Amino acid sequence: MSFTQSREVALLTCKDERLKGYFGNGTLGEYSSIWLARTLPEDGQLITLEFDPKHTKVAEENIRNAGLDYKIEVITDPALETLPTLKGRGFSDFDLIFIDADKLNNPYYLKWALGFPDQVRLLIIGDNVHNEDVIENNSDDINVHEVRQFIDLLYEESHIDSTAIQTVGIKGYDGFVL
Repeated sequence: MSFTQSREVALLTCKDERLKGYFGNGTLGEYSSIWLARTLPEDGQLITLEFDPKHTKVAEENIRNAGLDYKIEVITDPALETLPTLKGRGFSDFDLIFIDADKLNNPYYLKWALGFPDQVRLLIIGDNVHNEDVIENNSDDINVHEVRQFIDLLYEESHIDSTAIQTVGIKGYDGFVL
């Protein structure tokens, strides 16, 4: 499955009139959030976090160019500091959470997402295959170990149904978890 195909799978999954609040962690140029925001109803909202102010500037320009600045809000702050404050800031209705940020913190992001047990219908975690390294026992890559820990956490949550979908593209083999 290519990146374009995997994006389409995610978008088809998101096209649900009941999904009105999306959260994204890992903004970069805002490509994914723009695609996700296009699936939202007119009154839907997408909140995304970005650590780097340069990426925020590019993302906000791309959002304006896409005509979606009324639906997408970019917050420029470190995720580990910002996530615990979102409910207090009035952001708590997330039907979909899309995490495509630093892999070292995916276990933390998962634990945070599980704090919305009655709301989150879909959780997408990007870039979780790392070629074949995740299944290789001898990998010393810290990102691979964190991805494994993340997958183990998913497995331990009996009320969560999940699957990993492999992608193949210019970055090689990769994938995401639904």
